[in-house]
Amino acid sequence: MNNTNGYLNMELLRFTTAGSVDDGKSTLIGRLLYDSKSIFEDQLQAVKDASERLGGDEVNLALLTDGLRAEREQGITIDVAYRYFATPKRKFIIADTPGHIEYTRNMVTGASTADVAIILIDARNGIVEQSKRHAYIASLLQIPHVIIAINKMDLVDFSEEVYNNIRSEFEDISKILKLKTTYFIPISAKDGDNVVEQSDKTPWYNGIPLLQLLESIPVHKNESELPARFPVQYIIRPHRKDFHDYRGYAGRIAGGSFKVGDHITVLPSRTQSVITAIDVADKSINEAFTPQSVTLRLADNIDISRGDMIIKTDDQHPTLSAQITLMVCWLNHKALKPGGRYLVRHASDETLALIQQVHYKVNINTLENNPVDKMVNMNDIALIKIKTLKPLKFDSYADNRITGSLVLIDENTFETVGAGMIVHDLEDETFTI
Repeated sequence: MNNTNGYLNMELLRFTTAGSVDDGKSTLIGRLLYDSKSIFEDQLQAVKDASERLGGDEVNLALLTDGLRAEREQGITIDVAYRYFATPKRKFIIADTPGHIEYTRNMVTGASTADVAIILIDARNGIVEQSKRHAYIASLLQIPHVIIAINKMDLVDFSEEVYNNIRSEFEDISKILKLKTTYFIPISAKDGDNVVEQSDKTPWYNGIPLLQLLESIPVHKNESELPARFPVQYIIRPHRKDFHDYRGYAGRIAGGSFKVGDHITVLPSRTQSVITAIDVADKSINEAFTPQSVTLRLADNIDISRGDMIIKTDDQHPTLSAQITLMVCWLNHKALKPGGRYLVRHASDETLALIQQVHYKVNINTLENNPVDKMVNMNDIALIKIKTLKPLKFDSYADNRITGSLVLIDENTFETVGAGMIVHDLEDETFTI
């Protein structure tokens, strides 16, 4: 029982892998799964059989993440593959994203909740356009840690010079994109060098293997130190004799913390009250933190609806506005329509919005901004301005990844067509390499 509880309480790290086609992403993940003994016998046997059918002399570890038969037959990965594994120190969720240019949307989807992004670079080719693309997206999504895994070092004779040249070039890119924390590791995913165990082929490398780094990277986020945000999802009125006067406001804390006795303000009405109780499951607690799901009870019987936001009165308030500027990654085969109308879902709120302006589209390969080309197609990233039917309560994405993000939805098909990251300053999202 104690072992089970220990396992359940283990820290979870979410990471994504990205790189160009054939950089070895799937092989790397396969190596992590294989060497950490996170593969069932039947899975391993299936991979061995598939490797033989494909004519390989060795077990193709990449097939561990290529779940679709079509992928195996073609020898390529064509979708985001989510995998789970654990070590004695930490649990992991992996999002293996494709390297093809046309699957930018998949990387945005896979990386949106990641704590770490692993960008693979083929040592033979160095930094290519796709490397910049993935670095840009990592920066855009505010991923806290980026690991540059310089792969296929075995094909360049584990050259320290090759490694240092790639590292130096990427450090320049990292400064321009303002990546938060960047690590560099020389690896051979195929042979396992510096993946799980330290390699004796890189005596010049003073760092630790990849898995050890993943086990030690801090994932303690500072969300509880952010201004308090509580998007209201449900109003709870049991209508039972034993809960005759019960009125609770249920939701998930999106920033900061709340405790009994806190003075709060409800947006958009700006009505004020005091927290009298915080309920979770079948008990009450004194304080709750991001990202707990709780029910707040207030001293006053006030009018609150789904989509409203409860904040601490003395905290910095979110922006309350119907004019919103955001970086959008377009996810749909139908192009964005300037002047078009879309549904917006933001936190627990929903409203209609008009596309007012396309400021520029990002050339994701050169990282240049093009203010002339306004046609935003699938996989494009652009800076746009929208006007919502009612004001939203938001922060910038750089300040809060939950209250600073939204999705655009086709109001006819209800397909999610765009993922947006709210910005306050146009200059903040302008990069040139």
